[in-house]
Amino acid sequence: MGCQSVVELGCGTGKNTLLLSQIAEKVYAIDFSASMIAKAKQKVTSANVTFTTGDITKPWTCESESVDLIVCNLVLEHLEDLSFIFSEVFRVLAQGEYFFISELHPFRQYRGTQANFQRDQEMIEIPAFVRHLSDFFSAAKNQGFRLEQFQKWWHQQDQNQPLRLASFLFRK
Repeated sequence: MGCQSVVELGCGTGKNTLLLSQIAEKVYAIDFSASMIAKAKQKVTSANVTFTTGDITKPWTCESESVDLIVCNLVLEHLEDLSFIFSEVFRVLAQGEYFFISELHPFRQYRGTQANFQRDQEMIEIPAFVRHLSDFFSAAKNQGFRLEQFQKWWHQQDQNQPLRLASFLFRK
């Protein structure tokens, strides 16, 4: 799959940005944290990537129907209003193009699992909203997206554990 332009919502430290830079002519990687963007810039130096510090819960500066693919990995659980994100994605995506989401599976969230990081020997949990699969399906349907694919994932070390991730591929 090759794309002209990709928007990566919540790029963090650039973990997925390098891969995206290999499949797209232009990647716009956005994150709320300037320190995460700084780490991403150290990791990904591809000329076709533009990093931006921004709040995706506010109106985006992207032109309408200007992007081929929007991706979001482990971000939406931290945002209260899914409907706004889905409406902006729908506005920015070109007709017939895709929105890929990968999130912590609700089974993990139901058990209290949430994102965290360690700073100076202290474990810091990142606030999260428990999402049900139907929340994603409903937000997408309300904007006019069509579900193309749904997958459930777990790591090999997760034997006999709840699913780890859920991924969705929606089409405009």
